[in-house]
Parts: sequence; C-alpha cells; structure tokens
Amino acid sequence: MPFAGLLVATAAQAQDGLAQAADAAAAAAPIVDKGDVAWLMVSTLLVVLMTIPGLALFYGGLVRAKNVLSVLMQVTAVFSVIVLLWAIYGYSLAFGGEGLIIAGFDKLFLAGVTPDSLADTFTDNVKLPEYVFIAFQATFAGITTALIVGSFAERIKFSAVLLFSVLWFTFAYLPIAHMVWGAGGYLLGHGALDFAGGTVVHINAAVAGLVGAWMIGKRTGYGREAIKPHNLTFTMVGAALLWVGWFGFNAGSNLEATSGAALAFLNTLLAPAAAALSWSAVEAITKGKPSMLGAASGVVAGLVAITPACGSVGPMGAILIGLIAGALCVWGVTGLKRLLNADDSLDVFGVHGLGGIIGAILTGVFTAPGLGGTGGDDFSIGAQVWVQTLGVLITIGWSGLVALVAFFIVKATVGLRVNEETEREGLDINSHGESAYES
Repeated sequence: MPFAGLLVATAAQAQDGLAQAADAAAAAAPIVDKGDVAWLMVSTLLVVLMTIPGLALFYGGLVRAKNVLSVLMQVTAVFSVIVLLWAIYGYSLAFGGEGLIIAGFDKLFLAGVTPDSLADTFTDNVKLPEYVFIAFQATFAGITTALIVGSFAERIKFSAVLLFSVLWFTFAYLPIAHMVWGAGGYLLGHGALDFAGGTVVHINAAVAGLVGAWMIGKRTGYGREAIKPHNLTFTMVGAALLWVGWFGFNAGSNLEATSGAALAFLNTLLAPAAAALSWSAVEAITKGKPSMLGAASGVVAGLVAITPACGSVGPMGAILIGLIAGALCVWGVTGLKRLLNADDSLDVFGVHGLGGIIGAILTGVFTAPGLGGTGGDDFSIGAQVWVQTLGVLITIGWSGLVALVAFFIVKATVGLRVNEETEREGLDINSHGESAYES
C-alpha cells in the first residue's frame, strides 16, 4: 500500500475507534428521562392524596362523631412529623448506604444531596434526580406510620401518638425498609419480592397497631355498647381516594414510566375490584346483605394484597389474589379479631395485616411464569414462598418487639390513654378544643 494510502487508512481507523469510544461513553452515561421524572412526581402527589385526605377520611368516617377530628388530626400530624424526620435522618438510615439491616449516617440532613445528584432505578444507566426519590419514599414512610393510628383510635392521648410514631418509625420502619429495599439489605439479598410494601408498609404497620390495641386496652363500653361508624359516606370517599392514590403507590414503585409500571397499574385496577366483589359475596352469603362498608373494606384489602405482587404477577394472578384476599379478610375483621381479643378499632390488622400476609405469600406463587408471572425459567414456587414467609416472619417479630418497647416508653413518659371522662365526652373537644358538628 502506498504511504499516502496507509495514512488515510490509519486515520479512518482512528476515527472509527474514536466514534466507538464515544458511543460506548454515551451508552454508559446516566440517562435521566423527563417522563420518568414527571411520573415519579405525579406518583408522589398520589401517595399524599392517599393519606390526606384519603386515609384520614376513611378512618374519620369509621369513628364516632365525637372523635372524627381527633383521627383527622392524628393522620395529618403523624404524616407531617414523619416526612420531616425522613429528610433529617430517615432517608440516610434507609437508603444512605449499604448494610444488612440499616444503611448509614452519610446523608443526615440530606448532606451531599444536590439538584445534580442521582438515584438508581431498576435499569442500570437510567437514573432519577435524588430529590424526587427522596420525596417519593418520604410519602411511603408517612402513610405507613399514619396507618397505625386506626388500631387504637378514640382513646389514645395525642402526645402518645406523636411520641410512639417517632420511636416506631426510627427503630421499626427504617430497618425493615432497608432490609427489603436498601442496598445490601438482608431480605433483598435473600430474594424477597416486595414491589411496593406488603411487608414494609402493611404488615409492619398492622403488627404495631395490634400491639397498641392490646397495650392501650379496649374502648370504654366495647362489647357492651353499640360503637358504630358515624359517617360511612366519608369512609366510601376515603376508600375511593385510597384506590386512586394507590396507582401512584404501586405503579410509581417501578421508578420508570415503562411497561413495568403499566403492569403494576393494571394489577392495581383489577385486584381491588375482585376483592370488593368477593368481600360482598361473603357478606351476602353469611349476613344476607352486602354492605357498602364491606365493599369499601374489600377494595382496601385487595389493594393491600396486590401491593407486594403488583410488579411481578400477571393480570389473572392479580384477580385471584384479590378474590382470595377479599374473602379471607372478612374473617380477619370477625373471627380473627375475636381470636386475638383486641379492640383494633378500625380493623388495621384484619385488613392490612392479614391482607399483607396473604399478598406477600401469594407473590411467591403467582410470580411463577407458568401462572402468568414475570419469574425466570428457574423460578421455584416452593423456594420463593419460603423466602416470602421469612420476610413476613421477620417483619412481624421486628415490628412487634419495637412497638412493645415503644409503647412501654410512651406509657412511662407521657402516658398512653385518656381518662374515662375524656373518652366518653370525646377526643375532639378534649384534645383539640373543637367539634366536627356544631349542635
């Protein structure tokens, strides 16, 4: 080859090499998609909607008229406290590093987090602004802790609610969240599947609430007087807002606006619909009439049960999970409640606890590709069900122990329960100096 031709060939090869290197660098560069960012922001707003007003109205309608504002206030205050604590130290301990049980203190007060810092998604080079991920996860922590107040509504001191919430969030929610979702987390490492919080949110909160119901004791007149919901319209509106908000809760947990989010979205539509019908059918058979309260409770039971499974089971699996959860949770708020001998005021354990356990375990079944799930060819139902059961048992034990210690601390400091006169008059007037309905 002539010398001039050799130079041209060498230059062309060099250009090709540079182009390949540039392509490789571009492929490895983090991608921040505006659609993903927008979806996570919307999802965060939807989870706020789930809590305030969704959960607040759902709970508020279930209590008596003299206590409705106290429940609205407890949900609002607990959510507000927890999202602040999340920014101060919660995010750091849950997601600020690697560890089996907890992360670290590197991001206390969000140290090092800037508009340019990025958080991981489930795709290697696709990222999110870290601020968006922090906000999204803050709403999870807030609603989880707020769920607990339904177990001991109508007789607990407001100061006790706040102190307990801080203790339980710090020593129960944060470790469980890290073990399931955080880098190096114990349950994550064992392959536990919890797409949006069956263990982290629902079982975790329900166990704490059950411990509280036992420790605080039954409401005055429980079992001897009629204690009826004062406004089932509120409860229905709250259930509807929970269902709408849950699309952000579940589909947002995909962290990207992709087909994975679409699957979670569809499953979040199907499972609660199936659960509402199965709950109503059981009521029609056993009581002769299906109730609106039952249908609303069935919706929530279906939402709870599909939460851990929504990203890994197929649509038909979601329907079956909803049908099973709706039917079994009727027993959860009747037979199981009697067996536990607890005045779980708003049936947090019967719906969120039992529903979460059902959903977590059935995730290990319906994720199987032969049943329409997204599991790989080597997926084993038996092995996965065992891992799911391990996650359930660890969550029950950890949350229960932390709640027990926390309630003892609260009892020894500010006290747990209002006096009988205050309870009979109502917490709205005595704890907050106002009334929902002026006579």
